[in-house]
Amino acid sequence: MIDGRRAVRYDATLACRQLAEADPKLGQLIARVGPFTLKLKSQHSPFEALLESIIYQQLHGKAAAAILKRLLTAFGELHPAPEHLLETPDDRLRACGLSASKTKALRDLAAKTLDGTVPTLTAIRRMPDEEIIARLTEVRGIGVWTVQMLLIFRLGRPDVLPVTDYGVRKGFALTFLRLPKTKPFDASMLATIDQIERRAEKWRPWRSVASWYLWRACDLAGKAMVLPD
Repeated sequence: MIDGRRAVRYDATLACRQLAEADPKLGQLIARVGPFTLKLKSQHSPFEALLESIIYQQLHGKAAAAILKRLLTAFGELHPAPEHLLETPDDRLRACGLSASKTKALRDLAAKTLDGTVPTLTAIRRMPDEEIIARLTEVRGIGVWTVQMLLIFRLGRPDVLPVTDYGVRKGFALTFLRLPKTKPFDASMLATIDQIERRAEKWRPWRSVASWYLWRACDLAGKAMVLPD
């Protein structure tokens, strides 16, 4: 079965080499984790990708997947078109498992797709990251973090830094901060946004790649992840 995932278009080997040269301690993490293996998720339209993002917000993955499946089934096993979503009564959407707030968010997404606020896939590929964030965060229920995930995992943008992401903040702390070795990790040990942004200046133009390695640092957290200076 083909899952539709594809490699990023930028040179990941070059990115890793330049990151390691710019920040040797990050380079140690890169060496420990190994090759950059991010594959882009099947590239739906921005409307379809954001529809799924809204459904998955604040839900366990299995519960969200079940709701999404019921919604797609209700529309003939396909993502609904924006106009069809707007025409569908609330009770039919709620029967799929959507909350009232998510139903409103999906309707706003559909309306803003039809009025051009949410661009087409062809258009969004030509837009800079900042414009994409500005446009998509106009949609009810869509914040900066959600758009950053779309930029990294759907559009394959190489220089996105999701500084509010828990995994990025934890991975940064595990990699760069001096943490107490005898105390389990807790939220008080997370890196601050300022700490990340200051160090990440040297990671440009590959901050998406650096973020991916910080997420991998969390995966390896049980294996003495504090690296030597």
